[in-house]
Amino acid sequence: MTTRSRWSGCGVSRRDMMRIGAGGLGFGLFGGIGPVPQVLRQASQAAAAGTSGRILVVFEWFGGNDGLNTIVPYGDAMYYKHRPTIGIKERDLLKIDARVGWHKSMHGMKQLYDEGKVAIVQGVGYDQPSFSHFTSASFWHTAAPNSGNEYGWIGRTASALDPAGTRENLIVNISDSQTLAVKAEKHVPLVFIDPMRFERGVFAQEKPALDVLAAQQSPAGDAHRYVLEVTRSAAQASEVVRAAWSHYKGKDNPDLRLLDLDKVAALIEADFPTRLYYVPLRNSLFDTHVNQAAPHDRQLEYCSDAIAGFFQEMDRIGRADDVVMYVYSEFGRRVPENTSLGTDHGTAQVNFVIGNAVKGGLYGTPPSLTDLVLGDNLATTVDFRQVYATLIDGWLGADAGKVLGQKFATIGMFRV
Repeated sequence: MTTRSRWSGCGVSRRDMMRIGAGGLGFGLFGGIGPVPQVLRQASQAAAAGTSGRILVVFEWFGGNDGLNTIVPYGDAMYYKHRPTIGIKERDLLKIDARVGWHKSMHGMKQLYDEGKVAIVQGVGYDQPSFSHFTSASFWHTAAPNSGNEYGWIGRTASALDPAGTRENLIVNISDSQTLAVKAEKHVPLVFIDPMRFERGVFAQEKPALDVLAAQQSPAGDAHRYVLEVTRSAAQASEVVRAAWSHYKGKDNPDLRLLDLDKVAALIEADFPTRLYYVPLRNSLFDTHVNQAAPHDRQLEYCSDAIAGFFQEMDRIGRADDVVMYVYSEFGRRVPENTSLGTDHGTAQVNFVIGNAVKGGLYGTPPSLTDLVLGDNLATTVDFRQVYATLIDGWLGADAGKVLGQKFATIGMFRV
């Protein structure tokens, strides 16, 4: 399914370059061909040995996105009764049908939707919701609301895809610290924010102790073994990542503002063996308690444009059929506007699943704006683990029941 594009000016495909690397030649740190260090040769060999398969990119909009002002139910008069000031007027919408429309800032995602590539899932949440950002986020990260799990849902998905834990760099987390969602039993996620500098985010007081532990090659216990695995994995991957980033043309294009999705695009173009990417949004403006209109407009525009640009890059490099993106926030907002012309922490939200393999359209029952619950909140109509199960079963081909601990009804949103 992958289209082998050519590196500019060299006449050699990326996968050919990986094979050359496995045989003793490969990418220099900043381009060109030269002797390859052992760690790079091992990483290149691993990448050349197998195909990356289907890829899932999770884009987390932390802060609690207001779904009602994202996919706007303008056809319901109760929407404007609850939001007389901050409600988005019908004339300002990008209409989907006679009931709902996109926020006016989301031209990029609307275009993908019009091409049949965006599934909009309405009313997504869970029972007994938490209104705390961090508690609710932990429930979404572990797929264990009001209970718990040591490992994240992405980490457990990696275990389902590769039970023995033999595939390195199966998970990449574009962040300055590891997200709970990617914590895995047998897989060490590759975590970075700057492709040219691999540094673990630790306190200054912790660094000397970690350096001493990393220098000892024989593990003294499980915690020490984990430190050694993280260090080894980062060392093997870092040079390949830097080479991929050095060659990636998108970073030099001022019209491509992909937020942190550009790092994902660079690694996919370089045939990095990752199947699970997790990208939390930095500097989020989604916690819109006060004067919501302007910051929410800007944040939706930035994110929508970044997603549209990312899929333009997937088209350019011939990988659009291989990639699906999932977009969510840890909760939605209350239905009525508050006295500060914003919205407060709420319950059910809207999710997006995007890609060529997606059957675009509206999914899930739209929550009632009349029969509110828990203090002016939307009732959940779709358990978020139904969306996870759909991604795990329908896209990645793993056993969602095993990953999630129980069976959840899936949503028929994939073409294949």
